[in-house]
Amino acid sequence: MYWMLLLVPLAIVLHHLMPGNALLVFGATALAIVPLAALMSRATGALAARLGPSIGGLLNATFGNAAEFIIALAALRGGLHGMVKASIAGTIIGNILFVLGLSMVLGGLRHGHQRYDAASARMQATMLTLAVITLILPASYRAVVPGAETALQDISLVLSVLLLLVYLATVVFTLRSARSGEGGEQAAHDAHGAPMSNGRAALLLGATSVGIIWLSEILVSVVEPASEQLGLSDAFTGVFVLAVIGGAAEQATALVAARKNQMTLSMSIALGSGVQLALLVAPLLVLLSYVVGPAPMSLEFGAGLILSVLVAVIITGQVATDGHSDWLRGVQLLGLYVILATLFWFVPDVAA
Repeated sequence: MYWMLLLVPLAIVLHHLMPGNALLVFGATALAIVPLAALMSRATGALAARLGPSIGGLLNATFGNAAEFIIALAALRGGLHGMVKASIAGTIIGNILFVLGLSMVLGGLRHGHQRYDAASARMQATMLTLAVITLILPASYRAVVPGAETALQDISLVLSVLLLLVYLATVVFTLRSARSGEGGEQAAHDAHGAPMSNGRAALLLGATSVGIIWLSEILVSVVEPASEQLGLSDAFTGVFVLAVIGGAAEQATALVAARKNQMTLSMSIALGSGVQLALLVAPLLVLLSYVVGPAPMSLEFGAGLILSVLVAVIITGQVATDGHSDWLRGVQLLGLYVILATLFWFVPDVAA
């Protein structure tokens, strides 16, 4: 997909020369982010493989959802709180239903029944369940005590700090429980391509971060008029468009791993990304909204978003935590993803 890097300068030129054509600028910018995210993923994998499990875990926690975080931060600066929340919820749903489901289908059709680390999958599913329960509480408080915006913001602030502490504890536990990573560099080689030096990987990581930041600003500036031209609601754009763009690189890595019968790696990418978004990215954006946004953002997600994430987490916990997978389970996850996409398509205000 690296020929798509030609779209990076094209998107920037179109933004300055044709600002009125929001749909063209949006399409070029969205496609240009995909190869940059792929390069970021490759650089992160190369550094993680060489610098040891502790630093590697920190790098993956920091950059695993970097593209999604940067896009959401750009939207946050523009005051698009609804789209930020829809993007977070959509990426979680996309990873645990679409990516994991498609991985199971591709891996199952090629290898039949596949095995993976059930204990790790159960821990990640538990973390997702905890996050969903926490996100339900602010919306429940608003329903019980109408007009309590000030208290709701304080509650969101406290819950964000608690979620970050839980995520930190999860990272520490995972690193301490992990085995010494023999073959880690080979696994990274398999998932991310040919190895590269630390200096080159760090330089590539910095360059792609700058590129994604720049393009994200352009993307957010045209996302609303482009959505209107396409007849898409803000909820559908955030849940099923921005989410796919931001997670394209790691989604591809999970699918490749499943095809190579590395289902533990594929499962770790899909579920681990959801955990990072719920326990790290969402609360971090709430804290940053006090600094970069026109107004603080709360953790009050719309009932439709919360219900969608909740049912996705429930079925994923039922399907993907017993240590083996097959293509039929993947079809079940994909089926729910299409059902939710259909709902968001026909009911624009479902995220409210």
